[in-house]
Amino acid sequence: MGTPFIFTMHEGLPRQGPGSNACTRKAFSMLADLPPRPEILDIGCGAGMQTVELARTCPGCRITAVDVHQPFLDDLARSAASAGVGERITTIRASMDGLPFDDASFDVLWAEGSIFIVGFREGLVSWKRLLRPGGYLCLTEAAWFVEDPSPEAAVFWNECYPAITTVAANRAIAEDAGYEVVATFPLPKSAWWENYYMPILKRVEDLRAKVAGNPEAEAQIEFAERETAVYREHGSEYGYEFFILQKKG
Repeated sequence: MGTPFIFTMHEGLPRQGPGSNACTRKAFSMLADLPPRPEILDIGCGAGMQTVELARTCPGCRITAVDVHQPFLDDLARSAASAGVGERITTIRASMDGLPFDDASFDVLWAEGSIFIVGFREGLVSWKRLLRPGGYLCLTEAAWFVEDPSPEAAVFWNECYPAITTVAANRAIAEDAGYEVVATFPLPKSAWWENYYMPILKRVEDLRAKVAGNPEAEAQIEFAERETAVYREHGSEYGYEFFILQKKG
């Protein structure tokens, strides 16, 4: 079986979802009372722009980065070595719905743009065992910023991620799952365009002729272009919210 085109489409990009180094640093700055050498697990790390930035931001940390796609992990290893932080980052190929780690192994779990794969509530519940008492889970999740989104935006999200809800609803889900909500903040539009949408639009344009006649690939390209068009028109109605959560007890 060949590599799914969704992975091919995202190879070689700076990020596999919206985000920025500034947002990563801002979220990390909200963590208090970490040990001098915190153990961090980056779940669904992709090519690991945020992984490398975490290593730069916290010189004492050690990071385990997991993803199911080996080429992403290879890209991360190269960029970490280039940044001089490679000795503190370990890459492991693993699925986020079966993470091969003992309970209470980490001080911080990090998941930028990945928890939707298993579901917001499901990820919060299943990953909590990995945290030490008082540990943090920092993640980004798609959320409505308005109570009454436009029909076009609602149709798009109901098709691709019907679990999307408001920031307030997600805060309540986190609290019910046993976390204290330390803080949340929305990603700026630049975090969508500069590191994700503009690179991926260029990528699909480069791939278009090569995949002509491949229904799966053509459908993925069409979806990527539709997604960016909807965000261009309705990006004030929804976006990614960064959640900084602390395990209770």
